[in-house]
Amino acid sequence: MRSDIITKYFPNLTPQQQSQYEQLFDLYTYWNNQINVISRKDIDLLFERHVLHSLGIAKVISFLPGSQVLDVGTGGGFPGIPLAIMFPEADFHLVDSIGKKIKVVSEVASAIGLKNVKASHLRAEDVPGKFDFVVSRAVTQLKDFYPWVRNKFNKTSQNALPNGILYLKGGDLAQEIYESALKVQQYYLKDYFEEEFFETKQVVYVKI
Repeated sequence: MRSDIITKYFPNLTPQQQSQYEQLFDLYTYWNNQINVISRKDIDLLFERHVLHSLGIAKVISFLPGSQVLDVGTGGGFPGIPLAIMFPEADFHLVDSIGKKIKVVSEVASAIGLKNVKASHLRAEDVPGKFDFVVSRAVTQLKDFYPWVRNKFNKTSQNALPNGILYLKGGDLAQEIYESALKVQQYYLKDYFEEEFFETKQVVYVKI
């Protein structure tokens, strides 16, 4: 199974979680043919480049039950859907400014029985409510992303990391981090995953 790469790094999944991950390939193959949310050349590498990449955040933090997580610019549901499978007792709100992508998110979440996902066709600035964490995957530069979400956080932290942003990025981020004027912590995914794809990938954590 293509999803073996997930159990390789997360061996303690329940049978339900394993089944939910396994179903993603057929679902995304189907929906990608209707609405292009993943690069055509990437669909065969869905588990490595999209699912496992999203779960890089799960190597940095285990969201406690009741945690509120906002996924900004989720596209087809990354990193939100893989994280929602991993942490079924945390609540995830996935938003994107493109409505047809949110349709894919809703259909995939429904098909695999995710009860902890809400999907909305919204810009980040218009999302109501407060959250413990904002997650995202390379939507834009940090200096532009931060103002969208800086007022979205609960004041009280309950997780091992204080509330903040967990941003999946790749490449040399020195200039981008400098320009953002933010104090960040960088977690290199090559420390957790051995595949070459992760060599330059990281989770950038911004404490709020």
